[in-house]
Amino acid sequence: MSARILAILAVLILLQACSRAESLDGPPESVISAVPVRVAPVELRAGDEVLRFASVARVRQRANLTFQVAGVIAGREVEIGQEVTQGQVLVRLYNPQLLPARDAAQARLDQLHSELKQAQRDLERTQTLNEEGVLPIRDLEQQRSRVEGLESALANARANLDQAEQLSQESSLRAPFAGHIEEVLLETGEFVQAGQPVLRLAAREGLETEVQVPAHLLTGLNVGEVVPVWSTLNGAQFEGVVSEIAMGSSGSGALYPVLVSLSGAALSTLRTGDALEVGINRQRQEQLLIPLNAVMRSAEGLTVFRVVDDHVSRVPVTVGQIQGDYVVVEQGTLSQHDAVVYAGLTRLAEGDPVEVLR
Repeated sequence: MSARILAILAVLILLQACSRAESLDGPPESVISAVPVRVAPVELRAGDEVLRFASVARVRQRANLTFQVAGVIAGREVEIGQEVTQGQVLVRLYNPQLLPARDAAQARLDQLHSELKQAQRDLERTQTLNEEGVLPIRDLEQQRSRVEGLESALANARANLDQAEQLSQESSLRAPFAGHIEEVLLETGEFVQAGQPVLRLAAREGLETEVQVPAHLLTGLNVGEVVPVWSTLNGAQFEGVVSEIAMGSSGSGALYPVLVSLSGAALSTLRTGDALEVGINRQRQEQLLIPLNAVMRSAEGLTVFRVVDDHVSRVPVTVGQIQGDYVVVEQGTLSQHDAVVYAGLTRLAEGDPVEVLR
């Protein structure tokens, strides 16, 4: 009886030992679970792309009005926001030298005119006496020279009078076109230098905007081309027409100004100073794009995990430019519609089985 009990105990101890050894060794390779991952297809993108550039709406015709002479502002006839007509007097200037200079030029012109008339009469008498043999030819030539000199002096005096009259007219600043007063820069009683802005005038109609774009985007862009314009405030879209394109840039940057005219619904909706975005078309070739998170660095360089038949393989890639959350890769190792892993990369090794999460 004791021999049977000992045999049974020996069998139980052997079974426990086998079970413990199996638990220490782990499950066999045939039952390794798949690694959960997320994948994305390799995209082939081509065609044109519209890039948006920030800008501000402004009036198409505007001017900083200045005097051509210095003086003290004697009076201002307009206020900010006031509508004005072409030729209307806006500001009056006082300069104590303008009117006296005009009067002196007029007096000098009158004096030379009288002297010329007298010299012409003397020339006629000298010529008569010379023909009669009373006066020599030298006296006649001297009188002719005197008349010619007075004629030149008279022409110079007439030019000086015209200049003085034009400067005297500069005491009144007039509107070069119809519009409204945007800003008043100087007040009555202040001294203004020649060329110093006094008022800012904007036309009533016509809006435009200016954007700074890189040189490579100017290729294919032409004057008269219609481009999309969006309002940053409410997202409304309008049409703009390219009116001017810079062919060079002398500034420190490599951006070129492009002027876009606004018309139609934009004129009734937008106002000066509204924030805008102008769309410029960029032509590009076919490119392969993958998510930025799919690229990892390894000893061999930049690689990605490609999923084929629920298993992964490491594929080397050459990365180009970054476009948002995507990167451009050179064609060759990957092709369109290949699936690459972008989430769960740290748990993967070459040849591992994967479970694609949806």
